[in-house]
Amino acid sequence: MAGQKDRLVSYDPEGVFLPDHGIDPEDISALHSQLEAARSEVLRDQELWEQQGDIPEQKQPLDAGFFRLPERTLDAYREQRDQSELGRILRTAGSLREIVDRVVVLGIGGSYMGTRAIFEACCHPYHNELSRSERGSCPRLYFEGNNVDNDATQGLLDLLTAKEKTSGPENRWAMVVVSKSGGTLETAVAFRQFLRTLQNSSDAENLGPERLVIPITGAEGKLRDLSRALEFQEVFDIPDGVGGRFSVLTAVGLLPAAILGLDVVRLLEGARAMNEHFVAASPEENVVLRYVAVSHLLETKHGMNQRVLSCWSKALEAFGLWYDQLLAESLGKQEQGATPLTTVNTRDLHSRGQQHQQGRRDKVITNLIVDEVRCDPIPIGTSQHNQDGLNGLAEKGLPDIMDAAIRGTNRAYLEDQRPTADLHLPRLNEHTLGQMFQMMMLATVMEGRLIGINPYGQPGVEAYKKHMQAILRGEE
Repeated sequence: MAGQKDRLVSYDPEGVFLPDHGIDPEDISALHSQLEAARSEVLRDQELWEQQGDIPEQKQPLDAGFFRLPERTLDAYREQRDQSELGRILRTAGSLREIVDRVVVLGIGGSYMGTRAIFEACCHPYHNELSRSERGSCPRLYFEGNNVDNDATQGLLDLLTAKEKTSGPENRWAMVVVSKSGGTLETAVAFRQFLRTLQNSSDAENLGPERLVIPITGAEGKLRDLSRALEFQEVFDIPDGVGGRFSVLTAVGLLPAAILGLDVVRLLEGARAMNEHFVAASPEENVVLRYVAVSHLLETKHGMNQRVLSCWSKALEAFGLWYDQLLAESLGKQEQGATPLTTVNTRDLHSRGQQHQQGRRDKVITNLIVDEVRCDPIPIGTSQHNQDGLNGLAEKGLPDIMDAAIRGTNRAYLEDQRPTADLHLPRLNEHTLGQMFQMMMLATVMEGRLIGINPYGQPGVEAYKKHMQAILRGEE
């Protein structure tokens, strides 16, 4: 059982129980049998995937390998240590930290968004601005290959090549390139461009790209073939049965996190704790089932198909964007699926707050709240110039203001009958972030099974890729 420092995230839907524009607790109770059936289907999907037998057509694709991945990874590490996948990840990350000061992650969608969420949630807010010693000799981290923005790409290349590449880690950079198939154009183009720059660096003769490039890809595909041809020393797998947007707890997210010196074991342990809770907890206490129930009921009863993840910490914005992609690509099919939106407060109260409180009644707001700050509270303090009238609040700190803003906003939404739920993280660290990743992946798959949509695959995205390639080759 988790200790005090490993408490599970908690979900409080009290703010959705509204007389006219919300739901009743009895509505959730009435849905319990359907929730249990959906959970059982998720568990059967995992068993079916593990058996590697014939998968029914209506279940294809079945990328259920993400579910028990945390347990499999941790068990293998405990039994095999350095010879396990996680052991290799930790060893490679440690070696890379010693020889470079910048790492570029090339990837798009699920190939980079989970890593960015880990980076922003767990590292110093200004990690890249700190000195190497202040970063604990961990590299700076940058992201590309997630767009085809000419000027942004050139800007990063300028930064990487600003110094003559002499010996020593402070002047050297490396790449982690992520693509399961290797066929995603944005990432493939960026890889060719950044690889050429790396090959042309003056340090390439001393420490070549075969040590400075780490691909993470599928067992077969263009990137795998290219990795073999270029003889990269380390290549990591994206396991079969794990789709891109469900891959954050594979080497896709674990390797960059380990490069940053983060505790990837705790990340996986958090995900495992959420799995145990999901399987064992009753519908009345299960945060995954209750989150799904509230979201589903508000959409089906009131047409609230806009889901706002209201992050009350800047460090969680990238997590929200990761979840946006997860939900949109998984459930946005067959003319169904809610539209996700990430906001950061109190910042966005001054841009979207008016609409959310008094605009169309098509939104349900889930507050993502971190209960404990990492740093000592910063007080407002006194001043001999009290024109701002703040001396009366001098003893209050920023956490006090944030708490008042959360409570005040919830109260205002309650007065206007705007459904609001609170999702609490005891603190922001690797363990709670692992819980959150696994919770949202499970919730998304659960809801797909609940509404009869296969949450895996992305047929719409494949269509855009096909047309883009044809246009570039002059075929359309």
